[in-house]
Amino acid sequence: MKVWKKFSRNPLGVFGLVLAVLFALMALFAPVLAPMPKDQGNVRTTFTIPERMASEGYSSEPTKPNATHKFGLSENGYDIKFGVVWGARTAFVISIVIVAISLIVGLLVGTIAGFYGGWVDTIMMRFTDIIFSFPSILLLIVLATVLGRELWVLMLAFAAVGWGTYARLIRSEILKIKRLEYVEAARAIGARDLRLIMKHVIPNSLGSLLVVVTNDIGSIVVSFAALSFIGVGAPSGFPDWGQLINLSKNWITRPEYAFTYLYPGVALILFSLSWNLIGDSLRDAIDPRSR
Repeated sequence: MKVWKKFSRNPLGVFGLVLAVLFALMALFAPVLAPMPKDQGNVRTTFTIPERMASEGYSSEPTKPNATHKFGLSENGYDIKFGVVWGARTAFVISIVIVAISLIVGLLVGTIAGFYGGWVDTIMMRFTDIIFSFPSILLLIVLATVLGRELWVLMLAFAAVGWGTYARLIRSEILKIKRLEYVEAARAIGARDLRLIMKHVIPNSLGSLLVVVTNDIGSIVVSFAALSFIGVGAPSGFPDWGQLINLSKNWITRPEYAFTYLYPGVALILFSLSWNLIGDSLRDAIDPRSR
């Protein structure tokens, strides 16, 4: 409750939260805001994403907004409104899945390394250092090129690159917490390692981790869009903001076609901004000294 009270007093944090909620509503009600074409069937769950954006035939040039297509059509005839709306669901699905996988692996590695120390810590952290030795975007490009551009493959590639951050953070927190008096007291009365980790160590290490998670949700979507923009991300025609911006790159110098990159670009910026604002406000609420 104290954290929420401090968070709610930060207008930027509240603004970010409102933006995130609006994007969540857009993702949830995507079938209503941008109905699926009849030939693509119906979306049955809130996690389903169509394989391709709705299109109006094929066109070598974008089509300006009109009564039928409010945001216009991109190159190749894709409906920009459909891509922007369903891109919100894509953003939430990929970011939540990637963060969840990275967090599970990072928690496991960081907890074991930090709690037991010694040679276990040395081996696990040296392996983590190997992951960090490669530029993340370069490693993502290599993995996407070698393993393929299917959505689940890309999410696993992002998780394979991103878990190290969580492992290092949770390890550093556990190294401090495991030496505190209440942990030593629990150990003295016979608490087993698993109980110490699950009840005392991990719960008191999650504050800093929560800040990193919220920031990562926004940054992952930007990185995913970057891969799509350079042609090694989501498959062609997939409802993704980066895919739409990729389709607009031939028309960037033509002001009359600014709508091809303006709508997906603004959506991408606002989505990332919302989670960065939430993360910064959470950091201030959890640890006022960070100000």
